[in-house]
This record gives sequence, structure tokens and C-alpha cells, in this order.
Amino acid sequence: MGNDDSGVRSTRPTRRTLLSAATAATAAAVAVPAFIEPAAASGDGKTPGPGQPARPQSPDRELRDLLRAVDQRRIEAIVRRLAAFGTRHTLSAQDDPERGIGAARDWIYDQMREYAAASGGRMTVELQSYIQQPASRIPAPTRITNVVATLRGETSPNRTYVVTGHYDSRATNVMDAVSDAPGADDDASGVAVVMELARLMATRRTAATIVFAAVAAEEQGLYGSAHLAQQLKAAGADIQGMFSNDIVGSSTADDGTRDPRVVRLFAEGVPTAETPGEANTRRSVGGENDSPSRQLARFVKDVADNGATGMDVRVIYRRDRYLRGSDHISFLEQGWPAGRFTEPHEDFAHQHQDVRTVDGKQYGDLPEFCDFGYITRVARVNGAVLWSLAQAPGTPKGAIIVTTDLTNNTTLRWQRGTEPELAGYEVLWRETTAAEWQKVIPVGDVTQVTIDLSKDNVFFGVRAVGRSGLRSPVAFPRPGS
Repeated sequence: MGNDDSGVRSTRPTRRTLLSAATAATAAAVAVPAFIEPAAASGDGKTPGPGQPARPQSPDRELRDLLRAVDQRRIEAIVRRLAAFGTRHTLSAQDDPERGIGAARDWIYDQMREYAAASGGRMTVELQSYIQQPASRIPAPTRITNVVATLRGETSPNRTYVVTGHYDSRATNVMDAVSDAPGADDDASGVAVVMELARLMATRRTAATIVFAAVAAEEQGLYGSAHLAQQLKAAGADIQGMFSNDIVGSSTADDGTRDPRVVRLFAEGVPTAETPGEANTRRSVGGENDSPSRQLARFVKDVADNGATGMDVRVIYRRDRYLRGSDHISFLEQGWPAGRFTEPHEDFAHQHQDVRTVDGKQYGDLPEFCDFGYITRVARVNGAVLWSLAQAPGTPKGAIIVTTDLTNNTTLRWQRGTEPELAGYEVLWRETTAAEWQKVIPVGDVTQVTIDLSKDNVFFGVRAVGRSGLRSPVAFPRPGS
């Protein structure tokens, strides 16, 4: 995980890590000894300092039970049923009961309502529709409809996490609304992940709210997800994390090699919605690798890269692939942390292709090219992340690193969360050249702390800890006073 000083014998304490409690009514002094070994300080060039090595968060029994319940047979059935609608093109028929996007929409809606019926009223399902006027890849006014299932949180209902897959599909010609476009991998696989998790979580209680959405018109230009994000923004939802599952159906590359235990997570560095002032701050003090989306990606690694999911999460430091973009971008544009799950390697003969055979080679996005065991494991990754987020306290808000004085100490401040399950906070730090957080310092239920470590040499972060031990994503502090 990073620099582990636990094997170095401590020789003497330096200044203590103290809580600056002058303005915090709930603050109480804390002290975390900071030890320094002279040989280490001068020998390996790394900064010693307080804390223990940061460790991944192990899944508890409740989460393990949830992940074991993910049903591969149900996932396969969803993918095959969606592919059987022939085409789900955004411009295809909306009133044909057997073929087209309207038939797929109604089937997904009926399934989600069945799941919600077992929730005791905690889950609601809606058809979220609007008329898209002519625009890029939309030649005439067209009804765009998302199928949205909302599982309301019990103690922090406004804090919200969103997971999507897009149920529209396409053939080679993005404007061809007639030809078969089964869209098994792209993106019946992602919709299957969303639906299976909605089914399982409908019968479970969460602290925060989770939105499970099958969105439309992704292939035409992210129209459905843009509308969903706009509606959530207008409702004042506190979106603290969003994941698009797009092309998560196959573990086989175009050269035939298989990588069945890896899923990619694309996470942007410089925020899409960064303001000019925020850009100036970043250029001054760094943080290109510390956007909210990167912190969310680190959280995914912490809670979902383990034996309970059976998967290795490979974080890609990009917003998305070359020439491609998925529904998480609609949420990034609103200033919310978001990422895209997708398979590790792709076979482009089975994406965006007319169903045909050429020289004995089958083209087209057909169910026969999906790996349903792989989709099941991707669902477990999503399940581990969503459950861990929704049951832990929220990401700390208002985190700042005090820069009013020149000092070799570092003072951090943040706002206390209102969650009843909140137990306290941890400060994390890492070398500026390290990709992952290296050391963690428990500081208690406080809102200000001073660490005996220079902010000029390392990066700091703050996260919340619940009474059950579940932790939030890290908040990266901005300079302030």
C-alpha cells in the first residue's frame, strides 16, 4: 500500500500531533505521537511521520451475504431478454409490444416494479420522460425515457449514490433504427448489473439513498443521463458518487485472450466542472490526482478489490477511452464525482456492428459473446461499493488546509457530518509521488486537527468513520483560513 515505517524502531518523539480546539465546541485535545528515525530521514529520501499504514476495508458479514446473493442466472436472463427485442435504438418504435426501445422500456419498468414491491415502500420506480427536440443524432422530436428505481435511505435520505446502465442500442450506422441491434454487451450487460442490484437491495435497509437507473439515448449523445442528472440537481440531491456500467459483458479481447478477473474503472483527474479559480489553486499547490472522482476510485479499490468480489479493479487515470464517452460524463458536468466501469479489453467486432457473417467471422453484439460469470463479478464490485457508500457516513464537506501562516505543521478543518452513525474522523497522508494513501491517523470526533508534518511535502485528506467501522471516501482539502 505504500511506505510502512512499522518496522523502524522509534527512538524519540518530536512535537506531538495536537488538536487546535479554540473554535470547536465539540473538540477535545488529541495527541498522536510523531516518531522520526534519523537514518530513515536522511537515507531513503522519504518523509517519516505519524500514523499507521492505510489498509483496505474488509467486507463485513452483511456485505458478504449480499454479494453471495448475486444471481448469475438472473443476469443472463436479463441480457438475453433485452437482446431479444431486436433493436433498442432510441429512434425505434416506442409503441410496439415486441420490438424496439418502447418494448424494452416497459419490460424493464415492470421488472423494477416487481423488485420494489418487496421493499416495504422504501423503493419507488418511475418512467422519467421528456421530449428531446431535434439535436445531434436526434432528427425529430423524440421521447426519451429513463427507468429509475430509487431506494430511499433511512437516516441520510438526501445523500445519494447513482448507478446506471444504458438500455438503448445501435448498429453500425448510429442513425439506423431498423436493423437488428441486440446490444448484449453494449449495454444490456450494464443494465443487468443495475437491475440485479436493485432486486437485491430492495429488501435491505440503507442509511443513504441509492438510485438504480436504466437510461436511454446514450448512443445518441448521453441524452437520458443528462436529463437524469439535471432532475437530481433540480431536486437538490446531494450526489456523492455515481457509476456508469457500460460494456461490462465480456472478458475476451479481440485477439482471443481472456482477463476474467479485472474490471476497468475510468476516473478523471482534472474535474470536468472545474472553475477558473479552482484551476489556479490546482496549478499552485497540486491536486491533479486528487479530484473527487479519483478519491471515489480509491474508495472502490479499498472496498471492492478483494476475494469477496473475485475481482481486481484497475483504475484508469482518464475520463474515458479514446473516441468514447459514457453516462458518467453527464454527472461530471454537474460537478459530482463519477466513474465508468468497463471490461478490461474489448472486441470491436461485437460492438456497434451490424449482425452479419463475413469470411466466416460473426459480427454483432450477440449474447453468445458475453461472459455471464464475468458480469456477475462486476455486479459484485458495484454491490460492494454501493453498499459500503450507503452504509458509511458521507464524505466530509468543507475540508480545508490552513494556509494563513508559514509553519512546518499542518492544520486541517472540516464540517462535522449530521449522520447519526458518525463516530469520528481519520486524517490520511501520502507522498506527493504516491498514487494511494499511505498513512492513516485516527483523530476522533473533531473538526480541526494539527499534524506534525509539513503540508509542503505530502498530500493530506480527511474521511469519516461510522460506528460500525465503515469509512467514507476521502475529502481532499482546499487551501483556506
